[in-house]
Amino acid sequence: MFNKFFIGLFIYINLVITLHADEKKLIINRLIEIDNITFDFEQITNNKKELGICVLVFDNKLNCNYEDSKQKEIIINGTTLVVKHKRYDKIYFYPISNSPFIKIFNKSNLLNLIKESDYSLNQNIELVYIDKNKKKIIIEFEKNSYNLIGWKIVDQLQNKIDFSINIKNVNTKIDPKIFIIPFVD
Repeated sequence: MFNKFFIGLFIYINLVITLHADEKKLIINRLIEIDNITFDFEQITNNKKELGICVLVFDNKLNCNYEDSKQKEIIINGTTLVVKHKRYDKIYFYPISNSPFIKIFNKSNLLNLIKESDYSLNQNIELVYIDKNKKKIIIEFEKNSYNLIGWKIVDQLQNKIDFSINIKNVNTKIDPKIFIIPFVD
């Protein structure tokens, strides 16, 4: 009886590991098909909620427009992250090379992150990755469609960011001008 329990437990653990590997493979296959997505978002940063719409083009291009009084816009174009407050005519520049965003917005980095992450199934699939500097990135996928639905990170300024997305369009024609970094006068 004791041996049957351990044999059953061993079979169960192997089955769970195989299922998780298969789901990671389905997520990877889904992402390989995607060149760009347009999505609505809800961002919670240190308990402050913000809403807006983004366009993400793999690799490393993002444009987000926030529905706020500052008329905030985020632009990522390769290696630079720009936060623009149109209402106040202010522009802030940040490198993304040490940011968790480089792991999410670069497709090959994202695929590697998925392969190296720990799998968790709750209401959705959560993949938890801890980098060499002990920074945690949680990427979330819908458990039936394997679509990306968000991420949780701590940014360079130590802000906790919970970013949920609702994909509106996949692989549509995107105007490259939306990724042009504004110049400071």
